[in-house]
Amino acid sequence: MAKASDIKNGNILRFNGELVQVEEFIHRTPGNLRAFYQARMRNVKTGKLVEYRFRVDEEVNIARVETNDYQYLYDEGETLVIMDNTTFEQHSVPKFLFGSGIKFLKEGMNVIVAFESEEPIMASLPNSAELEITYTEPAVKGDTSSGAMKKATVETGAEINVPLFINQGDKVKVDTATGAYVERVKQ
Repeated sequence: MAKASDIKNGNILRFNGELVQVEEFIHRTPGNLRAFYQARMRNVKTGKLVEYRFRVDEEVNIARVETNDYQYLYDEGETLVIMDNTTFEQHSVPKFLFGSGIKFLKEGMNVIVAFESEEPIMASLPNSAELEITYTEPAVKGDTSSGAMKKATVETGAEINVPLFINQGDKVKVDTATGAYVERVKQ
């Protein structure tokens, strides 16, 4: 057990039986009252925000979290199978940890996953993915107003908006957080 004074921003704590990540941690000394720590924490699983005041000498349980790079291998129902790039161990990670950007995940991509005692608690995708366009309507001549976009399907099955000059078979870079087209990849 650690003291509240050992907490730093970014730490993951076991708080009221849940895992929370510390977003903001401030030491306060109001007038002639006792000093305390004001913490704003986000629940790792639900995303719910929690605020709490810790006494200076209060004991806290700082979770030991290991974050590492893994390679996505394949989809297995409600989970994804990933492989550790150094030990080649395979783990199953629930899909919901990856959020909405999971539709841009293709086999062989590297992902970052955080484990707390063999349980996956957080996962993140790369900021962008290079994907091939599998289907898009051909551009119509004269359809060239500035910033005109059309629908396109990428190799993972996700649908995105792309500029008119993008054709079937082109590779594009997609922002995994927003699903927006970034640029055409030169081959």
